[in-house]
Amino acid sequence: MELNIDMPPGPGSVAVTGSGERNLKLIREALGVSVSTRDGRIRVVGDEPELGIARRVLEEVSRRAESGRSVSRQDMLDLISGEASRTRRVGRAGTGWDGHLRVYAAGQAIEPKTDNQRAYLEAIRDHDLTFAFGPAGTGKTYLAVAAAVHLLREGAITRVVLCRPAVEAGEKLGFLPGGLEEKVNPYLRPLLDALHDMMDYRDMRRFIESDVVEIVPLAFMRGRTLNGSVIILDEAQNTTKGQMKMFLTRMGHGSKMIVTGDTTQIDLPDPSQSGLIDAVRRLRRVKGIGTVALSGEDVVRHKLVQRIVDAYGASDDHQEYREAIEQALRETEQDPANAAGE
Repeated sequence: MELNIDMPPGPGSVAVTGSGERNLKLIREALGVSVSTRDGRIRVVGDEPELGIARRVLEEVSRRAESGRSVSRQDMLDLISGEASRTRRVGRAGTGWDGHLRVYAAGQAIEPKTDNQRAYLEAIRDHDLTFAFGPAGTGKTYLAVAAAVHLLREGAITRVVLCRPAVEAGEKLGFLPGGLEEKVNPYLRPLLDALHDMMDYRDMRRFIESDVVEIVPLAFMRGRTLNGSVIILDEAQNTTKGQMKMFLTRMGHGSKMIVTGDTTQIDLPDPSQSGLIDAVRRLRRVKGIGTVALSGEDVVRHKLVQRIVDAYGASDDHQEYREAIEQALRETEQDPANAAGE
């Protein structure tokens, strides 16, 4: 299908398309449509409802331009996310997830390998906020990223935000050279690795450059509101209580949050201050939140990883913190309202 929109004359056309046609590039990347300009018109080619979203976004940008109001990159992302969210509520987006991810790695469909992993994906599908905790190798991060990529490709969301606290694992790295990207890249590398498995490198780079996929340290989330997004917080056991509250209150309309962590690998000076443990305790009776516990039986890495997890679990220094979360989970399961998934 094709959509043609007249641009305002003179400087107004630049206000609509953005400098270097930035606004049109954001629409192209977020919605997967073809966008071009010719003879004072914007031509958009794609499927419904993406064309409807593009039309409403461009009409709003035109109205702002006529009134002399500029549109920033963040304004464009918010407009696209907002329109996508409204479309999802009345149309097809978000209704097509039947539990099977249409995401592939090395030519193979990504699927849950255990019952707990299946319950994890179902919790993500059925809740706007999901907590998942368990030992290394259980697929906490990988499945969360796969679910986000699936929802992005299905048009249920327009952005994926991946973040981690920048906490060193038991050693002081000192000064790291380079700019911001080089400094934070070591902390965020596991998220990039998962994403790279599921996307062609050129597509991944294009999405990152256009902010369709954003990888950011947790500290940079303050003050933001994220609409129409999947927001994943990895290594959440290393957040403080204040950081966790800040993160959870970033959720906007039409968004999902996935919080993952491993209470046996808390790298904070005082493990009792872990934001993950505090959040599960505080929110265990709040309706609409999914909580999933993965165990050594869900490890899907090398067979030795499960044995290592079991060996360390027998003498875990953080046993009391893991038990605190397990107790909170048991209380959640005993709550009739949460058991019903309300």
